[in-house]
Amino acid sequence: MPTFAAIDIGSNSVRLKIARLTRHRLHTIDEDREVTRLGEHVFRTGLLSPEVMSDTIKVLRRFHRAVQKAGADSVRIVATSALRDARNSPAFLEWVRSATGWKVEIISGVEEARLIHLGLVSNLRMTVSPVLMVDLGGGSCELTISSKGHIRETVSLPLGAVRLTNEFLRHDPPRKSELRRLRAFVEREVGRIAGRSFWTRPKAVIATSGTAASLAAVCHGLYKTKGAREATVSRTQMKRIAKMLVRLPIDQRRKLSGVGPRRAEIIAAGAVVYAELLERCQLGGFRYSPLGLRDGLLAQMAAEYDRGTRSGKQIESERWDSIRAAVNHYHVDIDHALQVRESAMRLFTALNSVHRLPPEYREWLSAAAMLYEVGDYVNRSGRHRHTHYVISHSEILGYTPQQRLIIAAIARYLGKFRPNPSDAPMKTLLPLEQEYVRKASLLLRLARALNLGRGGAVRGTRVRVRQGEITLGLLAKPRSTIDLELWAVEKERSYFREVFGRELSAAAA
Repeated sequence: MPTFAAIDIGSNSVRLKIARLTRHRLHTIDEDREVTRLGEHVFRTGLLSPEVMSDTIKVLRRFHRAVQKAGADSVRIVATSALRDARNSPAFLEWVRSATGWKVEIISGVEEARLIHLGLVSNLRMTVSPVLMVDLGGGSCELTISSKGHIRETVSLPLGAVRLTNEFLRHDPPRKSELRRLRAFVEREVGRIAGRSFWTRPKAVIATSGTAASLAAVCHGLYKTKGAREATVSRTQMKRIAKMLVRLPIDQRRKLSGVGPRRAEIIAAGAVVYAELLERCQLGGFRYSPLGLRDGLLAQMAAEYDRGTRSGKQIESERWDSIRAAVNHYHVDIDHALQVRESAMRLFTALNSVHRLPPEYREWLSAAAMLYEVGDYVNRSGRHRHTHYVISHSEILGYTPQQRLIIAAIARYLGKFRPNPSDAPMKTLLPLEQEYVRKASLLLRLARALNLGRGGAVRGTRVRVRQGEITLGLLAKPRSTIDLELWAVEKERSYFREVFGRELSAAAA
């Protein structure tokens, strides 16, 4: 029974969740959270303050002891808006590494939204569609439209409660002029998405994070809702709550049900965002869910360990949707990409005893086969170099940055250049990964060679593996010639011998 730990280093708080995978399902065994306000100084000066970094390190050391006690098999630590913005983030990351041995991954707003979506759809039964998911944190607000478990659109807005409080609300209670500026800024940001059809037709709104929890608790305390409705806030209620909160001094906000002493400092700004979002997008209200980023991280780790989990199927779907979106965006010939992918998958299976690649490389090879021509969108000259840059820097959902680097490297070496440990794309990989990429890239070169004519002349391939020789029998379509494909495979013979130590031959079958 593997155990996973997820840590979210947010702009307002640091959160830990540890879960054990049993019978394809995750069961929480420990949770912890502490407000450190890591983003407070960042949103004023662009820098993490030494004092807050030190406080956060103390929390992470405590989390480290909890993770060790639980015997976690895998730990993933991510940071969000504050570390995305801070100019001295590298110093903090190194401090975390030296104090705990952990490597922190700074994720983009889009990846943050994807993981929150994954955490929700992996644990909730969505009975309506589409659904708008809102996560208003300390530094940013992630908005995602989900339809039948698929992400239709996602956007990250700079509307975090800590960020807005520091920027606009300097007095207690806030002055009218401060509130006017705050509302104008929120209106501008929400206006970016309010008029788009994606955001005007959701049948339900699910809100996550601490601000939503506090607002739902305040609503329940004021209106005495019962049962499932305790976590629900209507648009009218939200408007009244926001008006009340901005008028109350902090001492009175602290006395409200569900609002702690630290949350009281930032809840007014968060309430303004929710009120404006519901009003401008004409939404009926929102329902709070305690699920969030940590649950998405845990679901991702569980899926990578056991594809039989519910999240495993979800991640496969997200990856395929994202790859298809990239193919469309970069005007890749989808039919050709699918043909190359099919050939690559057949070769991966047929030559398994030769290449001995880990099973996950089948998926990395599949993605590289679909995306190897994206560099043409930039320029035909140097297209393979451009392909590496696009794949490694694009938001291809469902893949970690390291996985994107592997996919990018596999797709990079399809021209006259071959993988070399001294190359920039290879230097980012571990020595074992470099060897794996070398093999996977050669399989992709062969798959491309089998489809070089782009007309689908090769309808199938018979692979014969002998002790010292690999024979490819190319099955031609009726009235088609495969001379070009045979020539292309022939060009890879010497490289195949160099990589696999076997002779390669090809002939019409």
